Amino acid sequence: MTYQLHKKFKMFSLNSNPKLANEVADLLGCELGKNSTTRFSDGEIQIHVQESVRGGYVYLVQSTSQPNNEHIMELLIMIDAMKRASAKRINVVMPYYSYARQDRKARSREPITAKLIANLLQKAGATRLLTIDFHSPQEQGFFDIPVDHLTGIPILAEYFMKKQLEDVVVVAPHNGVVVKARKLASPLNAPIALIDRRNPESNVSEVLNIIGNVEGKNAIIIDGLVDTASNITLSANALIEAGAKAVYACCTHPVLSGPAISRIEASPIKELVVTNTIDLPKEKQIDKITVLSVAPLLAEAIDRIHNEKAVSPLFE
Repeated sequence: MTYQLHKKFKMFSLNSNPKLANEVADLLGCELGKNSTTRFSDGEIQIHVQESVRGGYVYLVQSTSQPNNEHIMELLIMIDAMKRASAKRINVVMPYYSYARQDRKARSREPITAKLIANLLQKAGATRLLTIDFHSPQEQGFFDIPVDHLTGIPILAEYFMKKQLEDVVVVAPHNGVVVKARKLASPLNAPIALIDRRNPESNVSEVLNIIGNVEGKNAIIIDGLVDTASNITLSANALIEAGAKAVYACCTHPVLSGPAISRIEASPIKELVVTNTIDLPKEKQIDKITVLSVAPLLAEAIDRIHNEKAVSPLFE
């Protein structure tokens, strides 16, 4: 597909996922803007924008993945640089929005950090956010600027449709992803199952029950992100014990921190399918993990935003 971008279009990449940014730029037929990031001896970040952005429609590509705080600070500084350089629009393209799990007060005296990040982005000068799969869709309400909330589920669904698995059941590993499970199950013409579990503490799960028939089926676990892989590996073990023929897993955001890789390798999961909203370092690129690209989705969304066309078809 050929995209039409007028001369005021500018796209820049920061340091969290330059591969994805370059892939999006190639699809759009543009070059990334010139900028550099340096640090003072004490670690303070300094950003240099090496071309004019005056009156420009700027797109900044930055996932706030590990190291999260570094990447958030980079982005805030870059937004401020663009604002002070008289950019007309500052569109933040954040495929992975970190701190999104802290989206409510679950206990007394807890912060709502997802809202804090939204406040910081807006205060710095962002005029629009383009992201993929918030922890919960309601987080769009944390912003007073336009938010385009895309989903990676169609990309995952298309991959599994091409595999042509038989006797598929889509499994929600907790009740927070039942809606995602239904969206994945629909194009696969598959039923869904739910794992009833509890989390006695952070990153610790206990399976209580499996609701739905999984015996003799190819189970596909879906979640928004995989962090330590405790939930999906525990779920996979429970599914095999319940008679599942094979277990696959998928998610949009491969956080994969701590013992995640070793847990996945030791688990009965045949394949974990993820997207490249987060750039995986070589040590996390194992045979069990398949990475799909969100670049075509982002390129199409950016084109529609830039040329004032409806983004809604991308949600369907």
